[in-house]
This record gives sequence, structure tokens and C-alpha cells, in this order.
Amino acid sequence: MDIVSSMLDLMRRLPPTKIEENVEALMQISPDYADDLSGNVDQPLKLRVDRATGKEYLACVYNQDGESYRSPWSNEYDPPLEDGPLPPPKLRKLEIAANEAFDMYREMYFEGGVSSVFLWDLEDGGFAGVVLLKKTLTPASLSEPSGSWDSIHVFETMERGRQAHYKLTSTIMLQLITRRGSAEGSYDTRESAGWKHDGEVSLSGSMTRQMEQDHPVQDAASHVQNVGKMVEDMEIKMRNLLQEVYFGKTRDVVHDLRSLDDLENARRQRELQKELAGFIKR
Repeated sequence: MDIVSSMLDLMRRLPPTKIEENVEALMQISPDYADDLSGNVDQPLKLRVDRATGKEYLACVYNQDGESYRSPWSNEYDPPLEDGPLPPPKLRKLEIAANEAFDMYREMYFEGGVSSVFLWDLEDGGFAGVVLLKKTLTPASLSEPSGSWDSIHVFETMERGRQAHYKLTSTIMLQLITRRGSAEGSYDTRESAGWKHDGEVSLSGSMTRQMEQDHPVQDAASHVQNVGKMVEDMEIKMRNLLQEVYFGKTRDVVHDLRSLDDLENARRQRELQKELAGFIKR
């Protein structure tokens, strides 16, 4: 096994809540493989503000060049970069339309958060892009839950006449933290005397799925509609998996380990039911 594979294998076994710290530590240990590691490990999306428009956007490896990040709104790098890669005019027009469409999608499904879309040309024809979505739940008090949802949808498009072939790779990173206790004041007063810490439960992890489909293409705008439908279907499918499989299994395990009811009373009720059933049969 080579060094990069070993690093990726190690990342899968480390706590998901500390993925950024773990990646940084591995980069310091093996700086020669820093680019390979950062390009193969999905990290929580970073929130930035476009200085030209004042709008928020998401930063990741797909809109990064060195220490600068390109905004989908102004198409400028921050910090400024003279020779940073930019999409050609035709693709930039499609990128603007995609950002407007997914901004409405974000508001419809997330009722908040931030979305960003970035496109680039492929060397063998066609184009690729990434759809980013992030929603953070900030508690108003210490007793309320907190968490974050990060979606990274990377797609490739290759036109074949009036049809286009799409390959979508979607990753969702979810983090949920619930706390028990009582607090006087807001979330910022963590160390207030009114807080009594009873416990904290943290659930976090990531899920990746792939999908390939063919869709008809009337014009360039058809790509936005086709990719939007695929992203919508994928997110609904992955959300259902998280709710029914992962959280459902966690709930079953917890119930098997610790009952909410008094097991002695439950045992007596079962014995009473058997006794009554015996009298009825007589």
C-alpha cells in the first residue's frame, strides 16, 4: 500500500468531527503528498464573502488556486489573483444561470444556508462542475441542538448529439450535537453559572453515492435543468438513507442497550398477560 492510500485509510478511521485538524496534521507529516491528500478527502465547506457584491459563497478545492478562492458571483479571486483560471464566456454564462437556479433550490429545501456552483472545461470535450450546499444550525441556548449539513455534488457532462451523458458523485457530510441541561442566557454564555452539564451526544459522518444518466439537451440551459433534477433526486435518496438506515439503526442499538421503561415492570406485565390468557383458555 502506498503512502497516499495509507493516509486515506487512516482518515477513514479518525473522528469525522476533526477532519480538518487531521488533514492538516498529515500534511505536516508528509508535505510532499499534501496536494494528493487534500484532493481526495472531502472537508466541510468554508463560508466566504464576495467583497465586490457582499454575497456569501462556499469555498473548497474546486474554486481554489493557491491561497485564493473564486467567487461565483463576481468571478473574481480573493485574495486577488492575476492569472487564476476562469471559465470561458459561454461556460460562465451557464455558471451564472446554475447559481441562480440552485439558489432557489437551496431556499426551497433548506430555508437558509448558502449554495455555490462552479463550472470548468474538460480536456477531452464536455465540461464538469460542482454544486455546493451548506446549512448550519446555530443554537440559541446551550440546551438546543446544533449541527451542519454539507453537500458536494461533482458532475461531468459529455454531449452526444441531442443527448448528454451525466456522471454525478455526491457526498454529504452531516454533524449533529444534542445537549442536556439548563442554561440561563444565550449560547455564547457557555461558562455561565446557570449551566449544568448533563451530557452531550455527537453524531457525525459522511456518505458518498454515484449516479449516471442520459438526458435530452435542447440548449445550454437544459444542462441546468438536468443536473438540478439529478441533484434533487440524489439528495432525497441520501437523506432517506440517513434517516431510515443510519439513524434508525442507531436508535435500535440504543433501545437494545438501555430500555426507557422499567424492565422488571415489563416482565411482570408479560407474566400477568400469560396468566390471564391461561384463565381465558379454561
